[in-house]
Amino acid sequence: MKDKETLIQKINQSIDQLRPFLHADGGDMEFVDLTEDLIVKVRLLGSCSDCSMSHMTMRAGLEEALKKVAPEVQSVEAVDE
Repeated sequence: MKDKETLIQKINQSIDQLRPFLHADGGDMEFVDLTEDLIVKVRLLGSCSDCSMSHMTMRAGLEEALKKVAPEVQSVEAVDE
């Protein structure tokens, strides 16, 4: 499914743009899955995994950035290991 592959590339590019900010606080995130209903699943790593602000980072950071390049994305959710 070419459209899904393109969308995943956009997701990974958006995560890469956030990485310097995440690394500055000792954290990171990685793409896990894109569901059929266009929900992006990410895994929070390092200090992001137990940070009280991680929900805000996903909403205000990644989700906002993603919706600019891929408006079809519905939301971003964190998954546990």
